[in-house]
Order: sequence, then structure tokens, then C-alpha cells
Amino acid sequence: MYKFTRKSSSINRFSKSLLGICLASLGLSTFNATAASQIAVTDKEVTIGILHSSSGTMAISETGAREAEILAIEQINASGGVLGRKIKYIYEDGASDWPTFAEKAKKLLESDHVAAIMGCWTSASRKAVLPVLERDNGLLYYPTFYEGLEQSKNVVYTGQEATQQVFASLDWLSKSKGAKTFYLVGSDYIWPRTTMKLARKYIETVLHGKVVGEEYAALGSTQFGSTINKIKLKKPDVIYAAVVGGSNVSFYKQLKASGVTGDKQKLLTLSTSEDEVYGIGGENVAGFYSAFKYFETLDTPENKKFVSEFHKRWGENAPIGDVTQAAYEGPWLWKKAVEMAGSFDTDKVVKAEESGKISLDAPEGMVYLMPNHHLKSKLRIGQWRKDGQADIVYTSDYITPNPFPKGY
Repeated sequence: MYKFTRKSSSINRFSKSLLGICLASLGLSTFNATAASQIAVTDKEVTIGILHSSSGTMAISETGAREAEILAIEQINASGGVLGRKIKYIYEDGASDWPTFAEKAKKLLESDHVAAIMGCWTSASRKAVLPVLERDNGLLYYPTFYEGLEQSKNVVYTGQEATQQVFASLDWLSKSKGAKTFYLVGSDYIWPRTTMKLARKYIETVLHGKVVGEEYAALGSTQFGSTINKIKLKKPDVIYAAVVGGSNVSFYKQLKASGVTGDKQKLLTLSTSEDEVYGIGGENVAGFYSAFKYFETLDTPENKKFVSEFHKRWGENAPIGDVTQAAYEGPWLWKKAVEMAGSFDTDKVVKAEESGKISLDAPEGMVYLMPNHHLKSKLRIGQWRKDGQADIVYTSDYITPNPFPKGY
């Protein structure tokens, strides 16, 4: 089996033109994955794919997601499997490279004939894989919070979309912290740019606040000095951040070195969870805030059991962030959909997913799979401590997903 390690490196910034060239070069076929799903099934087992980055700049973020999906599969197998069959998984490394994600998805669907794929992290990787899924009628369970403005019958989005994470967190900053001026900082690819476009409009038209600056750094960038100097000059009420992957380490360490710390400056990030803080160091983020549906410190019996089992499987120091927990939900939701359908057939599973009757008692609490393929869930705000864990300071009511908000 694939040997997993925790490591990361850098890659070049995303190129849309390169992605288009690569997708074309894959020669995407009209192969029907409804048939593939049946081929992946024997009397004793069913095969699914796991597709994440275990190399490149996104490995720091995607390691936990892969580990959570494997844990869920092992637990499902221990409890009897799916429709009486054990789950076998095939792992592929997307290598923090979007065309590679598309190539690996094609391989999983057309060569390995998997019944479903658990995977992707960035919106860029999801966008690269989506044409493959839709042409081959494959299934993807996607665990990451994202910008919304998308809905595909071939994807279940177990992370939150913008109205659940972005709008709700901005409301909290405005009402609880009196924030009126914002400096937007993100990595330079689809999710941060689209998310910040939505955030800017919400700040200006709903909150009647002001965006005093907006900066993007190449994915994998390690130089934030210029951006930090601009932030210090503008003195915003809040730094609103969407920096991802290995860049987080440099960003937060350089903030602290420049005197921008949680006791002096409010910062809320949409992308820095326990998985990233594990590499950043809690001392570099202490006092800052994150907005997610899940934090490892959630004090419920269900979450304590999950945390204990995760640490038993992957080590006491293994971090458990928002996407890690959302990834854990993927195999369990797929199992529920398959069993409701009574079949591994893709179209029948999709019909079950869209029934509005699937819910899951997850570590984060009850979540509900809506007919639009997104989960109804709660948002939480956590404030980071020096030990790398977060104190949950706010929990919303349930937020119904709305990936296509009016006016955006």
C-alpha cells in the first residue's frame, strides 16, 4: 500500500491556459462510469479512489483529508462494509498540480473503474477534475470549503460554500467586533479570488464597510513582506485572509516578526485550520480567528470519540482540521446513498443523494445532505491558542446551503 508521509514543497502559480491544454491532451472519452461502477464491484468488495496531494505545496493541507477518508473506510469495513462488501481503495497523488489531478481522475474512472472518488482540496483541482467526472459520469466527494457558484450532480460538496462560511463570518466580525474596514489577502487562484470578490461585495453592499486593500500571492509563495507593510500602513480593523497550503507558514511567521500579532490586530482566516497550524506553530497564530464548521476542540461525545480514534490510527500529534473532518464524512455519506439506492449504479446513487432524506451524525454534529448536493451545517469561529488548538467563541444556527446567492 502507498506509504504516506507529512511533507510539502512549492509549485508554480496556476495557469488556466496550461490547464486547458492538459485537459485536451488527456483525450477525455465518452466512457460511461455507470458501467464502471458496476465493474468495480465483486461479490466481496467494491473499489473507490482517493485523490489528494501527498507532495507539493498542498500536502500540508491535504494529508489530514486523506487520513480521515482511510479511517472512515476502515471503520465502515469493520462494521460490515457497504451492501455486504468491503471497500478497497486506490490512492493517487495529485501532486499539487491541477492537470495531474485531471489525469489521475481519468485513470481512476476509466482504468480502475472506481465506484466513487474521495478527494481534491483546492477549487483549481476540483475544476480540473469536473469535466472528467461529468464525461465519465463519475462521483466525487469533495471535502473543502469553497466559493460556491457551482453545482454538479457528479459532486457532493461536504465542505461549506460561501454563504455558509464567508457571509456568516463577515456578519460575526461586523456585529461582534464592530469591524468596518477590511484588508483582503489570499493565494492567487480560483478559490481565494472568487471568495474575495464575494466578500468585497458583501462588505460594501450589506455591511456598508470598506475594503482598504486587496493582495494575492502566488500559490507556494514565501515572501509576504511587501503585503504586510501595506497592511501596517492601512491599519484595517480586520485582515481577512485566504492564504493556503505551505504559504501559510511564511505568512504567519512574517506577520509575527513584523509585530502583527493577535493581541494587536484582528485577523480572520478562511483557510488556516489545525492541519496548517501544525506546520505554522501555534505561537505564530495565537489570538487570530478562523471560520470553519469544525474545530478539534468541539466538546461533544461524538467528536471526542472521533478525535480519539483518529489519533489512535494516525498518532497522538496528528492534527484534525475542518477539511479533515469533512473528508471523514465523505465515505459515510456515500455508504448511506448507496444503501438507500440499493445499488452502486451512479445514477441510482445520485437519485438517493438528491432525495433530501440523507443525514449523518458526524463529529461536527448532525449534517443534512440537501438536494443541491451541499450539506446543511453550522459555522463556528475559533480563536487560536499557543498550543495550536482553538477556543470556539461562536456557533451559528444551521445554515442552508445556497451556492448561487442572488446578486452574486
